[in-house]
Amino acid sequence: MKVLTIRQPWASLIMAGLKEYEFRSWKTNYRGELLIHAGKTIDKEAEKRLEKYLPDVLPTEQILGKVELIDCIKVTPQFLGGLRKINPDIYAKSVFKEEYAWNVKVLEKFNEPIETKGKLGLWDYNNM
Repeated sequence: MKVLTIRQPWASLIMAGLKEYEFRSWKTNYRGELLIHAGKTIDKEAEKRLEKYLPDVLPTEQILGKVELIDCIKVTPQFLGGLRKINPDIYAKSVFKEEYAWNVKVLEKFNEPIETKGKLGLWDYNNM
C-alpha cells in the first residue's frame, strides 16, 4: 500500500480530520487509499501554535492510519485564501512551497499505530 510520510503535528491533524489538505511541492496522479506516516521530526513552531488541536504526545515514526487521496489540486492564492478563512490556525501561511494540495479523507485511524521508518515521496508498505 502507498504511504506518505508527513512531519508532526500535520500527520496527527490529518488523522483527526482537522486538516483535509496536505501541501506538497510536487503533484501526483495517484488516487486511492494511502497510509499516513508520522515522520521522525516535529515542527516545534507549529506544535506550539496548534497545541489546542493536538494530543499530549505526538507519535513519530509510526503509520497512524489510512486516508483516501481524493485529488491533487494546483494551489492558487484564491484557494489558499479560502482555506485560511475556514481555519486560519491550521492553514496559516507557511515557509514551505505550497504548490499542490492533496485532498485527503480519513478512512481509518489505527488503534495500534505501526512503527516504521519513513521515506521521501510516496513509498510502499507491504506488511499489512
